[in-house]
Amino acid sequence: MNKKGWLTVFVAVMVPLGFYLVTKQFTVAMPAHFIPDSVITKMKDGKEVSDTVWHRVANVQLQNQLGDTVSLDSLKGKIVIIDFFFTHCASICPILTRNMRHLQDALKLKDYTKRVDTTFVKFLSLTVDPEHDSPPVIKKYADRYGVNSDVWWMLTGPKKTIYDFALNELKLGIQDSVSVDSNFVHTDYVVLLDRDRVIRGYFHGTDTAAMAKMADDIVFIMLERDKHRKSTLFDQLKPLLIPIILVLLLTAIGVIYFSRKKLS
Repeated sequence: MNKKGWLTVFVAVMVPLGFYLVTKQFTVAMPAHFIPDSVITKMKDGKEVSDTVWHRVANVQLQNQLGDTVSLDSLKGKIVIIDFFFTHCASICPILTRNMRHLQDALKLKDYTKRVDTTFVKFLSLTVDPEHDSPPVIKKYADRYGVNSDVWWMLTGPKKTIYDFALNELKLGIQDSVSVDSNFVHTDYVVLLDRDRVIRGYFHGTDTAAMAKMADDIVFIMLERDKHRKSTLFDQLKPLLIPIILVLLLTAIGVIYFSRKKLS
């Protein structure tokens, strides 16, 4: 085989092999899962393996700023960002709402400039003073802060429903025992849910660095393979990539060798 033939084989094999190895080497650590419900132990290929069942946030049904009854169940397949506020709050709520608005606008800007679909994210802000914060009141508050109702619902409803959701489903009392109790929820924590409504992070919404970290985690979660999606042919062949490349290498060498032998 001449030098040109060997170079062709080398490039044909090493480029995809190198891409595979680099991708594998620099795999990004995905955002963690929070709040395990149970651990299931089972046998797989003769070995005992453990699988954590993560807490899946239950459905909640409330009214948004437009007066529409909405629910988590209607957001199937979306990444959800949740925070808590009340309209006459003069301390953390305005900062929290402005930071959420900046994230809303950043995603919308990306939608326009990159021509990508950013509707996979939904913002939810639940009032912790629903006796005062009726739909018209939170609509006025939403308009003041530039809330886009297409991607961001500000929600009100029965106080017990909202507080049960905050304490028992989002587990905010565990994360912020100082600012959260059964009498009043006044926290700057923002909760990130993945497509399966599993908690993937708690972030201080008044901290711009924490919000930037959450924005990165949203992208990583978006790139995760959907467990409910059927695997593609590439997904099935991925573990066999190196053996396939080696077979192609040997085949290429054989073809070139026998071609030269035939010519000689």
